[in-house]
Amino acid sequence: MVLIAHISDFHIGSISFQEQLLLQSIDTINDMAPDVTIITGDLTENGYYMEMEKAAGYIENIKSPLMVVPGNHDARHVGDQCFRELIRDRYGTLQVLNGLKSGLKIMGLDSSEPDLNYGKVGRAQQAWMEEQLDDATQNGMYKIIALHHHIIPVPRTGRERNVLSDAGDILYSIISKNADLVLSGHKHVPHVWMVQNTAFATAGTVSSLKLRGKDPASFNTVIIDDDYIEILLNSADGKTNCLAKYENRCR
Repeated sequence: MVLIAHISDFHIGSISFQEQLLLQSIDTINDMAPDVTIITGDLTENGYYMEMEKAAGYIENIKSPLMVVPGNHDARHVGDQCFRELIRDRYGTLQVLNGLKSGLKIMGLDSSEPDLNYGKVGRAQQAWMEEQLDDATQNGMYKIIALHHHIIPVPRTGRERNVLSDAGDILYSIISKNADLVLSGHKHVPHVWMVQNTAFATAGTVSSLKLRGKDPASFNTVIIDDDYIEILLNSADGKTNCLAKYENRCR
């Protein structure tokens, strides 16, 4: 079994940022001791260097291995360059070899465009992602894609404006290459879609008050077994609810 913490949308530097919520969630995650923590962007509000420095400091407190990708807010004001300097490369892979029969491979994508809210993966990253998916398939690994922007519209988020501009092409690659799980953030609303054999899970905001209705700040945890995947919602109020549970039909 593999345990994954999926957190997103810190928005450090925003008036709505709540440090205590982030620290509380980091403590909870460290107590859970996940095999990996995946952060799907918008660590900052404006991409400023000082905001990125603060984000790096919070991230250092997370004890598990990390995959971090940038969001549209992180790409503002030359933030894409700051991200590479202070956080890590904007896309790449991470392998978790324990917990499943053949291990797990996480492919992080940079879907941000400088100073724009909409996202784009682009042909070069798409080709790279397909190569990584093929490699993981050949090695019998569980395949996870992580990016900031959602690929499928999320319910209860109003008029759709910020889905990937090349969502159709990326969705086709993900489905045809049999990715098991796609993790994203951006809309601050947790939700799970199942498309053929691929689960698409969005996380809420872990530390911002940019919330819809009575939704609390939250993060997701993902439990992956050789036979099933379960996605749980962890709210700031301490409650845990099951968002979805599926058989691993690809495996």
